[in-house]
Amino acid sequence: MSTPEPSRPKSYQNMYAHHLWMQQRFYAGLLLVVGLGSTAIAIYQGQLLTTNFAAFIIYVPLGLLLVAGFLVYRWRSKVQVLDSGVKISNTLRSVTIDYDNIRWVKALPLRQHFESQNGRTRRIVPFMKRHIDKPAVFLKIRGDESELEAIKKQLGVFKSGLMDEDVIAIPVPDADVVVWEISSHLPERIGQNQGGARRRKRRR
Repeated sequence: MSTPEPSRPKSYQNMYAHHLWMQQRFYAGLLLVVGLGSTAIAIYQGQLLTTNFAAFIIYVPLGLLLVAGFLVYRWRSKVQVLDSGVKISNTLRSVTIDYDNIRWVKALPLRQHFESQNGRTRRIVPFMKRHIDKPAVFLKIRGDESELEAIKKQLGVFKSGLMDEDVIAIPVPDADVVVWEISSHLPERIGQNQGGARRRKRRR
């Protein structure tokens, strides 16, 4: 009897990383243009190794480093729906949350993640604001304080914007689709908690 092959993991872009790249690519490109232009002028004038142009020449590797860094961050920052759980990745780390440890998953406006109990909005990093009124994937996690803290540490530099207490909120291109994919893996007792997501028939 043949063993069924595991389903291909589905990946969804973390829109925070996408918006950060869209905002910062201009400045990285500007460094490259200034650096390359200064290098060309220095070569033409035969002053490549002079102190007048040395600072500008450094702009070239600096610009390349920024471009590479933001591209890697954008490429790595995603949500994957695996057979084993929901994998949330950032530049250097990732954490996989077992489906049994997910209390519920919903598609809700991202603003709710940043609002306190009195309705006031917490301080938000500028590039996060672009998605503030759009639906995001909300995951309520089951675990004690140490387990939740361990998960939060794996979420990267912007972990405070992604996780608040036992809830993780991540903006993706289509939150309803991701909620459905995750819900189809949840135990029957909690699989129906799709919140704002469109309800569909479960896969058999």
